[in-house]
Amino acid sequence: MYAILRNSALTTASILFIIGAATVFGTIMTIEHIPSQIANAMLSVTENPILLILIITVMLLIVGCFMDTTAAIIIFTPLLLPVGMELGYDPIHFGMIIILNLAIGFITPPIGVNLFVASGISGVSILSLSKAVLPFIGVILITLFIVIFVPEISLFLLGSD
Repeated sequence: MYAILRNSALTTASILFIIGAATVFGTIMTIEHIPSQIANAMLSVTENPILLILIITVMLLIVGCFMDTTAAIIIFTPLLLPVGMELGYDPIHFGMIIILNLAIGFITPPIGVNLFVASGISGVSILSLSKAVLPFIGVILITLFIVIFVPEISLFLLGSD
């Protein structure tokens, strides 16, 4: 029982350390107004809606690699939602796009929290796990692009009004 509790504590501590560091990073970004600068820069690049959603997607994929998902949602959703609505996206659909993008960060190095959990439980190195999840990341990216360009997938439960 002692070994189980010790391993659980170590796994939890490493995850909480990652979340704490990401939260500090998010706070610093907010204080420095970096998210609003990013949103303004995206809108100044192009007015093409497809290119803008691809820019948002790439940005969120990068953010998901380095920030905790909860902190990223709290910081970026209020900034990106108006951009998404201006592009004609339904708020629920755009929310799904944000969540799917950031969820990919759970299994993407260097901060992929699920990689650390899996490594702690299995004893397999982060590097080996990172290589093993590459096919899954590919499938998730395909799913993400289907959701982006087929809004009915996210909105079918709303019914027709």
